[in-house]
Amino acid sequence: MSDPVLKSFVPILFVRDVSKSAEFYRGKLGFKIDFLYGEPPFYGSVSRGAAACLHLRCVHQPNFAELAARELSLILATVEVSDIQRLFEEFRARDVEFAQTPTRQPWGGTDFHVRDPDGNVISFVAYDRI
Repeated sequence: MSDPVLKSFVPILFVRDVSKSAEFYRGKLGFKIDFLYGEPPFYGSVSRGAAACLHLRCVHQPNFAELAARELSLILATVEVSDIQRLFEEFRARDVEFAQTPTRQPWGGTDFHVRDPDGNVISFVAYDRI
């Protein structure tokens, strides 16, 4: 009997307003809104491409955002991309707030970080291929 295959991993970000957060990911980062659930929405999903999916969960005070503001490089989700510089330029043209601009890392990748309106930090990374 073979081991079960893990098919996807979906981070859940805590946000104050699911609709506004979904609009940020759509308008600024080029994601599509998959669904918003509830009236007003308290849960939702945004995605870009086949593999990049984030869920949004309404909380009154996103405690991770406060911690992210105090901690250097507290990343809540990482998205692997094929062309890091091109994506960075796309986001820069949309006036996205960067927590870190593209940086070559000693662990074998180049990444940049985006901060959403609730303070959640998302890393976009391209790994070096040998």
